[in-house]
Amino acid sequence: MPGIHVRDLTDETMQALKRRATAHNRSVQGEVRAILAAAVRASPPEGGYPPIRLRHVEVGGDGRWTRDDIYGDDGR
Repeated sequence: MPGIHVRDLTDETMQALKRRATAHNRSVQGEVRAILAAAVRASPPEGGYPPIRLRHVEVGGDGRWTRDDIYGDDGR
């Protein structure tokens, strides 16, 4: 199985990984695998996301609205 080796982690990063691993009942290596798996699941799918289709709605009138028209509370 392929692997990676991460060098030059700060002491703070290593301590945080150890705390996370302990909290999740995993080894540090298992915690790193879980973090990487979650990051990969959150990445865009192959080929990218489908385009977003937006709809534009025209509304008529150029009247002015007052707070009372919107909220009906006389500014309270």
